Order: sequence, then structure tokens, then C-alpha cells
Amino acid sequence: MSKKATTSKKPDEGATATNSRQAPVNAKLGADELIKFYRDMVRIRRFEERCLRAYQQGKIGGFLHLYIGQESIAVACASVMGKDDHIITAYRDHGHALAVGMGMNECMAENFGKVTGCSQGKGGSMHYFDPTRNFWGGHGIVGGQIPLGTGLAFALKYKGRKGAAMAFMGDGAVNQGAVHEAYNLAALWNLPVIFVVENNGYSMGTSQARSSAAPSLAQRAEGYGMNWEISENGHDVLEVRDKFARLLKLAHDESKPSVLEIRTYRYRGHSVADPDTTYREKKEIEEYKATRDPIMTYERQLVAEGVLTEALIKQIDEAARAEAETSAQFAEQSPFPTVEDIKKHVYWEADNPADRKSVGSLFFD
Repeated sequence: MSKKATTSKKPDEGATATNSRQAPVNAKLGADELIKFYRDMVRIRRFEERCLRAYQQGKIGGFLHLYIGQESIAVACASVMGKDDHIITAYRDHGHALAVGMGMNECMAENFGKVTGCSQGKGGSMHYFDPTRNFWGGHGIVGGQIPLGTGLAFALKYKGRKGAAMAFMGDGAVNQGAVHEAYNLAALWNLPVIFVVENNGYSMGTSQARSSAAPSLAQRAEGYGMNWEISENGHDVLEVRDKFARLLKLAHDESKPSVLEIRTYRYRGHSVADPDTTYREKKEIEEYKATRDPIMTYERQLVAEGVLTEALIKQIDEAARAEAETSAQFAEQSPFPTVEDIKKHVYWEADNPADRKSVGSLFFD
């Protein structure tokens, strides 16, 4: 049964925090787990800030899409993942990568185009990968990762594994045709996939009101008979965690697809090279930072519960800053790939010549 839309209202932060804290998936969380969510969000924020400095210094080329302001989503998702749950996302992928356990060194080195990067310097900021952690990127084509995420779900079902694929996209990707093709197949074949729309309101620089019809992006799932949910408070890591946990259960137990729209916000431009105040007022950004910043709202909640202290807050922040700085030094000191490396990791047969079955040329000089 698909869920009907409700009127969007500005969230009551206090009530929301209380309700999400009491949700079954969160009620039994201990202090160590609660602090880990906070530490993970701070680590993502400090890594992103260090990436921005490196970009401004000319150390990072190409595009750099920062996740600042959306940290709660990646952390919430990763916190409920099981051994057979998988993530695939778009080019704003740093937060997801760190949340699933990738190291700052391999991520920063990838940004710098160094061979020690997670994609050996060939992917850059938009193309992080770590299959050992069920993390499948990092994709630069808008919406292109959504059919791939659907394929991950198909593979899980085909192999009889009790897992799910979480396919992330931005609000601008929902209008891509490939997304709707993926919705159709997921619903038709009952695939265990959660299509996650991180709705930060502006796509690249056009507001949702000017670019997308319908009351909500999630409601489009009704056209395919899929379940859908909206997290109005994307800054609340525990609310988002509750939403993920319930939809994961639906995918695991009934192999049912869902669409989850998460209302969130990004502080910087679409990429660092894009302006961030030509299509929205600076006052809007500052108001969100002051009232719904995911780290600050969660920090206040944990302080009120007696879980966090000022001393621990300072310790976590200093450690995250130091780790981010170390990663930049690691990236700076790492070597670039060689010219010969351009032919590696392109074709399996090229990397495993003894097992090659095909004939003809794999590369043309």
C-alpha cells in the first residue's frame, strides 16, 4: 500500500528529537553508539572543510561536491546497514564513503589524483569506490547510478541473500528517465531496494518548485505501486535512522522496494566551482545553520541527555581536524599514477592475461 502525501510543515525540533529518540531502533542505543554517530558526522564535516581548502589551493582538480550540511543522512544509513546491505550514490559521495568506514587518507588521495587513492587516482572526488565495504560509488552521470543500484538489488534477490541496496540521488536526478525505468523494474520484480532522494531543494541551482511537479518527489512512487516515505527533518540523524531501519526491514522481509525522500540542505554551491548565493539568499543559509545544522542539533540533544560533555566535544573535534590534516599531507606526499597505469583496471582480461579468452586488441594506441 502506498502512502499518501501530507502537508509539509516546519518541523518542531524539540518534539522531533524526542520522538525519534524513542523510536524502537533508537531507544536501546547506548552512549557509545550515540557518540559514534556524532563523531562520524564531525569527521565528515572536517574532512569536507579540508577538501575545500585543498581545492582553493589548487591541489584538487575538476569538480568538488561537498556534503556539508547533509552529514546526518549518510551516517544514519550506514549505522543500520547489515552485511548484505549495499550503497551506491552520485557524485556527492564523500560523506557516504567515510560513513561506511573508508579512510580519510585514501579518499583525500583520490581527490588529489594520486595512486594511493581508493580508485588509484583515476576517479577523483566523484568516483570513490570500496566494494569490500559494500560501497559502489560515486557516479558522475546524473541518475546513472539508480539502474545500477536496482541491479545490485536484483543480484541480492537472485542469490537469495537477505540484504538490500540503497540507491542515493539528489532531487534533480528524480526527473531523469533512467530513474523511472529503474522504479518500474524494481516494482515489477519486487526488488529489495530503497531509492533515497537527498532533497536539498535546489538541484544544481534551480529550486524544486520551479523544476519538479507534484506535491513531493517521493509521491511519484505511487505511479509504480511502491511504498514511499518522507523524512521532513533530514538534519535529525535519529529520525533518518528510524526511516532507514523501517524500510530496510520491508526490503529484507518482503523484498519490497521503497522511495525515501529526505529533506536536507547543503551549505555550499552544487560544486565548489558553482555560486551558492545567486539562487538563494545568504540569510536562508545562515538561518538553516543556526536552527537545523545536523551536528549542532544532535550535539545539543546529547549534551541535554548527559551523553556528551564540553571536554569530549572538543576532543572529538580536534581529533577530526588532525585526521583531516594528516590525510591532506598523505595525499600531497603520495605519487601520481604512471602513464602505464592508464591501461590497468579497465578490462579484467588485460589484468589477467593468463586467463584471457578473447582475441583481438583491447587497447588502441
